Amino acid sequence: MKLQHGFVLLYQPDAHGTDSPVGCSHFQVMKRTVYHWLAHEKLRSMRLQVWRNVAVQMSVILTMSSCAVAGPDLNLAARTTHTDAAAPTRAQLVLWYNRPATQWVEALPIGNGRLGAMVFGGVPTERIQFNEDTLWIGEPHDYSRPGAVEYLPKIRELLFAGKQREAEALAMENFMSLPLRQMPYQPFGDIIIEFPGHDTPVDYLRALDLDQAVATVRYRVGDVTFERELFASAPAQVIVVQLKSSHPGKLHFRLTLKCPHANSVVTAERDGKVILRGRLPDRYTRAGVSFTNPLQFEAQLNARLDGGSLRAAGQWIEVTNANAATLVLAAATSFKNFQDVSGDPAARCSGVLAKAIDKSFLQLRREHVADHQRLFRRVELYLGGSAPVGLPTDERLGHAAESDDPVLAALVFQYGRYLLIASSRPGSQPANLQGVWNDSINPPWESKFTCNINTEMNYWPATVCNLFECHLPLFDAIDELVISGMRTAKNHYGARGWVLHHNFDLWRGTAPINHSNHGIWVTGGAWLSLHLWEQFLFTQDKRFLKERAYPVMRQAALFFCDFLVGDPKTGWLISGPSNSPEHGGLVMGPTMDHQIIRALFAACAEAARLLRTDADFAAKLDMLRSRIAPNQIGRHGQLQEWLDDIDDPN
Repeated sequence: MKLQHGFVLLYQPDAHGTDSPVGCSHFQVMKRTVYHWLAHEKLRSMRLQVWRNVAVQMSVILTMSSCAVAGPDLNLAARTTHTDAAAPTRAQLVLWYNRPATQWVEALPIGNGRLGAMVFGGVPTERIQFNEDTLWIGEPHDYSRPGAVEYLPKIRELLFAGKQREAEALAMENFMSLPLRQMPYQPFGDIIIEFPGHDTPVDYLRALDLDQAVATVRYRVGDVTFERELFASAPAQVIVVQLKSSHPGKLHFRLTLKCPHANSVVTAERDGKVILRGRLPDRYTRAGVSFTNPLQFEAQLNARLDGGSLRAAGQWIEVTNANAATLVLAAATSFKNFQDVSGDPAARCSGVLAKAIDKSFLQLRREHVADHQRLFRRVELYLGGSAPVGLPTDERLGHAAESDDPVLAALVFQYGRYLLIASSRPGSQPANLQGVWNDSINPPWESKFTCNINTEMNYWPATVCNLFECHLPLFDAIDELVISGMRTAKNHYGARGWVLHHNFDLWRGTAPINHSNHGIWVTGGAWLSLHLWEQFLFTQDKRFLKERAYPVMRQAALFFCDFLVGDPKTGWLISGPSNSPEHGGLVMGPTMDHQIIRALFAACAEAARLLRTDADFAAKLDMLRSRIAPNQIGRHGQLQEWLDDIDDPN
């Protein structure tokens, strides 16, 4: 594996023993996205053929863009042609389809970090499902269990004696978080637009331009072409939708906001504004817990017309005889930080919306595209080959296993970068299991931040793909996790420093959750701390290292100085109680823990030496690292997953 121009490239020996590049190693996977499905179902079968075919011509081009922002290209993917140019064309950076989405995972994602939306492209009814990244069930809460540390010695004693079930039962009763579950991320609502008479469209196109971060829906009814453009603006902090027709006065529609939460109301006002206002439930049944101060939320949608007229009718705005219309959506909650929910969502929406509607659609679009391209255009990936003519993206995916389509592989790579840009921006929450997109009040795994690989995986492209700013929301969350993680370290382990188990939520829960056979995994904070170190390795910013990275890393390392325990059989220092993620079972000494702790100790000691501080602490970390149980090779020739050789090769 070699670093070249900011990418990690995978190399494998050819027939002559020479290392040859076979592909780029980072494919970001956010659950329940089309990208996730593609990565698992299609690349699995196509990658060997594609990478072999393009290995000899693979080149990676990094550019710091100084290009002017291009105006809207209304033809988009309809003009896709074969190309063998030395760099990707804009058409090669477009996902496009010849039908609307029929299910949520087929919709096109747009986002600005804080707000996200899924564009279905429906005719005659459009659904734009939207999210705001702080809309979570619950309220400020400390999940740690006071007194849990009293049971730690007995749990270890049982595990050393081989009594795993007894240890897990004791931990379930006395060691787990309060409550046992963390809280779920929530959908905010839907923009619903109905177009009377649009029952038989032709020449349909639904597209997402990754280079401009603009979704487009276009079709024809009779001799009139109708088009929608949609984007989520980070500069303006709004979602923008423009509707237009090719003939004057032919745009007729009605729109409203809908919400999946029972305690919500929608009103339409005569000035063209629709307001959605609500309050999340005061009880989460799955966790058996009630709240005194659940989050309040509000969305405000403003409709501005070019020609025509509008009127309010109940919860709907009805528009007739318009040439075009611009819809601007602002959304907010009462969340201020993980310890404060005293915010005013109505005031925040009103302020953001007032600034946004003071600008024209073209001005909002130009600012949005320029802001997006400042990040997106830093990296170009060219793998050779040519894109098929006139073949929608879903059909290309269907042929991926049998066809040679390296342009599709490059598109997937850039889609990963696009998703991170859209779901993680300075000031936003980090990207969760589904980025920033969620349509369910009971999403899979609560759509939390799962840090036994998923959160880390979301952010692996941040440095190697030149998206350093997108890392910042994760660092902000880590700063807050240190606060709650110190309480968990003290209450559960009697240790200094901070600890994070395998998940956290908006309320920065750090205690072990769900079940003792998999929830007690102690190296989540250590692994996330290494993201700070990675950022420093790329930037060489010693101020960042001194003021931000090292304090977090030091506290994470301090926890393991107190937590590691001697193995009575070998004398090695081992981690436990813990588990090997996804295989579960409460154990002493899982290999993954030891690898992460060694990496943390090494990075922390090196950071201390670079900063010329904490010499004694760095020396202690070096000493402890040398005593941690080394990787073991088992009877099957495998790297053992656990301290004992109990791996099942099947």
